[in-house]
Amino acid sequence: MNASVIIPAFIPRPLTKDRLNPSRTTVSGLEAFAVNNQTDLCEKRHQTCGEDAKRFLEVSADKSSDNVPPSDQKQIHPDDGVKWHMLINQMPLHFSNLNDPHASVFQISIIVLYIIMAQKEKLQCLKDFHKDTLKPSPGKSPGTRPEDEAEGKAPQREKWASKLDFVLSVAGGFVGLGNVWRFPYLCYKNGGGAFLIPYTIFLFGGGLPVFFLEVALGQYTSEGGITCWAKLCPIFTGIGYASVVIVSLLNIYYIVILAWGLYYLFQCFQPELPWAKCKQPWNTEHCVEDTVRKNKTLWLAANITNFTSPVTEFWEHNVLSISSGIEDIGPLKWDLALCLLAVWVICFFCIWKGVKSTGKVVYITATFPFVMLIVLLIRGVTLPGASEGIKFYLYPNLTRLQDPEVWIDAGTQIFFSYAICLGAMTSLGSYNKYKYNCYRDCLLLGGLNSGTSFVSGFAIFSVLGFMAQEQGVDIADVAESGPGLAFIAYPKAVSMMPMPTLWAILFFIMLLLLGLDSQFVEVEGQITSIVDLYPALLRKGYRREIFIAVMCFMSYLLGLAMVTKGGMYVFQLFDYYAASGVCLLWVAFFECIAVAWVYGVDNFYDAVEDMIGYRPNPWMKWSWTIITPVLCMGCFVFSLVKYKPLTYNKVYEYPDWAIGVGWCLALSSMICIPMVMVIKILQSEGSLIERIKAVAAPAKSGVSSRPKEYNVKGELTLPLDPNGNNGLIKPTHTIVETTM
Repeated sequence: MNASVIIPAFIPRPLTKDRLNPSRTTVSGLEAFAVNNQTDLCEKRHQTCGEDAKRFLEVSADKSSDNVPPSDQKQIHPDDGVKWHMLINQMPLHFSNLNDPHASVFQISIIVLYIIMAQKEKLQCLKDFHKDTLKPSPGKSPGTRPEDEAEGKAPQREKWASKLDFVLSVAGGFVGLGNVWRFPYLCYKNGGGAFLIPYTIFLFGGGLPVFFLEVALGQYTSEGGITCWAKLCPIFTGIGYASVVIVSLLNIYYIVILAWGLYYLFQCFQPELPWAKCKQPWNTEHCVEDTVRKNKTLWLAANITNFTSPVTEFWEHNVLSISSGIEDIGPLKWDLALCLLAVWVICFFCIWKGVKSTGKVVYITATFPFVMLIVLLIRGVTLPGASEGIKFYLYPNLTRLQDPEVWIDAGTQIFFSYAICLGAMTSLGSYNKYKYNCYRDCLLLGGLNSGTSFVSGFAIFSVLGFMAQEQGVDIADVAESGPGLAFIAYPKAVSMMPMPTLWAILFFIMLLLLGLDSQFVEVEGQITSIVDLYPALLRKGYRREIFIAVMCFMSYLLGLAMVTKGGMYVFQLFDYYAASGVCLLWVAFFECIAVAWVYGVDNFYDAVEDMIGYRPNPWMKWSWTIITPVLCMGCFVFSLVKYKPLTYNKVYEYPDWAIGVGWCLALSSMICIPMVMVIKILQSEGSLIERIKAVAAPAKSGVSSRPKEYNVKGELTLPLDPNGNNGLIKPTHTIVETTM
């Protein structure tokens, strides 16, 4: 053949980088011909078909080049890396050309050649070639293709529709209730502005590095929270199982908060907020309104020593109907049970179609809370007494830094707020395209997360300062954390504002959306991890949707124990032990050991460079290798040393059996790592050292999900030699198998 191949102009331009994934929504005439005549196709692949077609094309091109006018010719050099297979696929061929008297010999030859190839090849060859352009079957799970279903294969892994889908999903996943009700309280409790020192150290030494590690690992392997570790370092597969156990327990109790918030939201649609006055059926003789407490004469005349506020009685006697202890679990509260069912149904429909549905829902659930937070912030700082509350929030007390508990609180808050060690960030990252710059966006998202926590403190403490001034008490007397802030302190504050119903509705809508996107992102992480473990079983047809429904229903049934009269005690038991800082620190420590010391930090850095095109700041490498493991283990040890048994309201002490149940919840996740490690070693062969080396090495099937069309620099390569293309073209195939 000559140095260049003369191709008539009716053949489209060569396949370039921007055309590897055409968004074609129709099926060509040839494809329809192949599908309609699939029963007539040969049962065997002809290994020589590709070479015959290639030679036929070369001869036809040489013979027909002289018959084509120069204006209709296009020169393409073979070194351009354009495969003859792809050129054929891109031709706008129609069978009507056979009857066209003006059709060239070359055109007719190519049409005949294409029909012969379709007849000689199995239908699967053509479908493999078009696997990125054929539509999914109607009614099937995203990624389900007819050829996968026919051969019993797992469908292709779906990807985010856009970069913004991933960014908003991650933002919604880790910007949650902890940013609003936990960080401001910890900041005030642990020295105000001084608390930002240990917080920043743990942020850059632990939170951001582990967050980026999990996202990058998911993107590199295109696997969920369990199978990513099985690929990277099989001996540490227990990390994935531990994360799934933690997030499964977290999903059971975290959503109960949303059920409480939904119940409060329903109660807001009344002429008067039900927690504003002491005239409700659930109020006791000890209920005293704030107007009475503020009026010194009425307060002294009442001579009340043991009093409660109407908002506290609404929370304890109406919402919770709290019993005397965990021993008295009591009957089910059907109003809360229905609210819990409602939020589970919403959660299910947010994720039931995978990232395609999740990526659209987060446009509302992840953005609207920020709008509400800004509105509440503006309203809060304009209230009288707001400046005192903000001063109380940020005034530094450097002596508090001598207390190890301050550092423990900083470390656990970082790991809580970044939703790491739960498998969720790994799962979200696994849906990224291979060349996505996750490093840049992880840094931006980290700034967004911590910035939201800091700004939330202004919104919360400005309102608490107003409430303290209205009641004539110190701010320390009204500052609350956790459910106490969301369902007692803040509702009480908004009841004192003008238009209290409006502000209460806005607050609880913000609370619901903050918790909802965190909840369904965590459920998505749980589902993805398990589905990736059994892809052939759970990715077919509607099985993924059915599996999600089963998991949501099971979690709902287990969560019913927390909407009984003693449910608050069960909720606190789960919150204190099941997803505690001890469990998260334990998992984070082994994540860093597995990546930095077993797989190799330089190897992982090479993988990141292959994805994003450059090497991240060395601070990440040093964090994974030394800083993060030291911080995690130090905080883990101090947490055990400073351990205090769980109490409710600092009054009720849990019985020993309940404490034992709590530790069982904590150990159920922590034990996964050493247990799976032992199982992997026992399942391998050879001496102990040989077994450890075997299970510490990456999986033989490979770790990277890098498309084979990319070289190390990320450039597209389409070599003509079928034996020298990293397996892109198999010698037994005559149709190119693209894996973009």
